[in-house]
Amino acid sequence: MASGNKTQISEFLLLGLSEEPALQSLIFGLFLFMYLITVIGNLLIILAVCSDHHLHTPMYFFLSNLSFVDISFTSSIIPKMLWNIQTQSKVITYEGCIIQVYFYLLFAALDDFLLTVMAYDRFVAICHPLRYTVIINPQLCALLVLGSWIVSALFPLLHSLMVLRLSFCSDLEIHHFFCEITWLIRLACSDPFLNNMAVYFGSGILGGAPLAGILYSYSKIVSSICGISSAQGKYKAFSTCASHLSVVSLFYCSALGVYLSFTATYSSHTSAMVSVMYTVVTPMLNPFIYSLRNKDIKRALKRFFGMEMFNCP
Repeated sequence: MASGNKTQISEFLLLGLSEEPALQSLIFGLFLFMYLITVIGNLLIILAVCSDHHLHTPMYFFLSNLSFVDISFTSSIIPKMLWNIQTQSKVITYEGCIIQVYFYLLFAALDDFLLTVMAYDRFVAICHPLRYTVIINPQLCALLVLGSWIVSALFPLLHSLMVLRLSFCSDLEIHHFFCEITWLIRLACSDPFLNNMAVYFGSGILGGAPLAGILYSYSKIVSSICGISSAQGKYKAFSTCASHLSVVSLFYCSALGVYLSFTATYSSHTSAMVSVMYTVVTPMLNPFIYSLRNKDIKRALKRFFGMEMFNCP
């Protein structure tokens, strides 16, 4: 495994969240539980939207896409981690590591873009309600989602190709539970300057631009809500975007924590623990945030399963 030439590299070692044998069973059980909750919760959102024609609207179309991306995002990381714990192996192949980097970055970027698209949808719905169906038409919805996929696919492709040019030394231990790109760059023996610049530039563009769009949309939304005379009207307008605002806050706060953990002098264990929030907890909580107070989702699930547990008051 030791090598100074990238053509001889066959595998990396993922050290995971802890090397304590006594904690492995606990970590396995906890992450398996969170992964199943994530998959089931987001699948229920997708099933509810697809099965109920009342939910065939732009807002729920974007929500179902977000749920699919959340499932894919978590699935690009957690199954391999669980497999390694179960088989008591820390190995991930070189090719597998590059593939994981690609899909992890792909779905992370898609999450970001879809949240921005959903913010734009709420902006039009609240600020231009009479023109909503004209502006947010099916063609525009499809174009926004397709554009998000295309841009998101190009971003990790660039990073994956740039990782391939790196040479690695004998130390191929990744102090993380998945192939996080900044850890790969740290292991390189060759000059990683271009890779670091690509990471910072990409993070700035793909993180900053969507965030700016979200902040602009909500500044207009707040201004529009403040112009509503009745308290009931203000509450109704705000309630339509409260779930999205909660998910955006959770997403960017956890992403900021990941960024700070790598730029600051935190331990590798701290960085890995912060990444759990971003890669596992946030996708798991999204379905609860969008469904707990959403009567439309509950009603659709009730129709789908025919169970009183989803009955709305």
